[in-house]
Amino acid sequence: MSTRTITHPAPPLEGVWSDVVGQEAAVAQFRRAASPEGSLAQAWLVTGPPGSGRSTAARAFAATLQCEHRTGCGACAACRTVLAGTHPDVTVVATDKLSIAKEEVRALVMTAQRAPATGRHRVLIVEDADRMSPGTFNVLLKSIEEPPPSTVWMLCAPSAEDLAPTIRSRCRLVTLTVPGADVVAELLRRRDGVEEQLALRAARAAQGHIGLALRYATQEGALAAREQSARTLLGLRSAGQAVLAAQELVDRATAEAKEHADQVAAEERERFLRSAGIEDGKVPPALRSQLKQLEDDAKRRQTRLVRDVLDRYLLDAHSVLRDVLGRQLGTGGELVNLEVEPEIDQAARAGDGRVTLGLLDGVQTARERIAGNVPPLLAIEALLARIAISLR
Repeated sequence: MSTRTITHPAPPLEGVWSDVVGQEAAVAQFRRAASPEGSLAQAWLVTGPPGSGRSTAARAFAATLQCEHRTGCGACAACRTVLAGTHPDVTVVATDKLSIAKEEVRALVMTAQRAPATGRHRVLIVEDADRMSPGTFNVLLKSIEEPPPSTVWMLCAPSAEDLAPTIRSRCRLVTLTVPGADVVAELLRRRDGVEEQLALRAARAAQGHIGLALRYATQEGALAAREQSARTLLGLRSAGQAVLAAQELVDRATAEAKEHADQVAAEERERFLRSAGIEDGKVPPALRSQLKQLEDDAKRRQTRLVRDVLDRYLLDAHSVLRDVLGRQLGTGGELVNLEVEPEIDQAARAGDGRVTLGLLDGVQTARERIAGNVPPLLAIEALLARIAISLR
């Protein structure tokens, strides 16, 4: 049987930092920089694994810079409007498409040149800055090199290597870590009212990804579906089973992505028609190119969402195989996938640690292939067939 080490999370931070969990060193660095005695860089690069809270930390820092009391109190009008996304001097760029377009960055650079309207600083936050192309980095470089005195840039990315060297060398680096399951569970209990055991179970399954933990805790059937996927993975015994499982997985990811993309596309089309004063749905020729751009954006959004869903599955598969390897090596570590412990033990007894290590590399290879535009079905089929053969 597995054992579980009970840890006690640090008390939650106050004010705008209350949702930034497990990042005490990074928060201290931000707070020093924002203090009257601190050294405030004008360009920051916030890195950390997906779900570690990069954008949350960036927004909290922006609120601290604008705070009427210079503390990030969370109660003043400046703090509240920054966190609500309505402060006139804080601009956030995020994308749910494959990349951030040059036009978006050019508009951001123009905004960066303006003096603050009400606050002490003009803060520009670029989430997923790693989704900018080399050409887009060039558009940004001049503004990062020589920003106006009151402008502060904040770029968020998984790692510093995801950005062009010319950009990252001009930024002050803040690195976030993967928060522990206990601190994520505490956040879910405190902020979202999730019951204790469910919060712990969701946080453990999410492996430190705060947004995913919230999804597991609040979306009905999400945890059960994850556990069933783990059982299916460990139950593969033939290439035929692998092909069928891969097709089902890609179909499910495509359906999930299409549902979300269609909803967003419908909302964007409605806003476009309303702003253009079109009530009968008949778009004049002069505006059809703009509507076509919305449709193209919807397709790119769906492509990214399919990749994101499949990547989430692959990360889950990695955690299952890592649990198997831990049992094979006798590390005694806590299982991530406690609910499928019998299946993990069976796979560990039947397999070999060196083979499992190879399968873990195979998962990473599949992730890289999908990110590199290999058809997702081919990448998933190849991985699951390899796992099926290894588990015979």
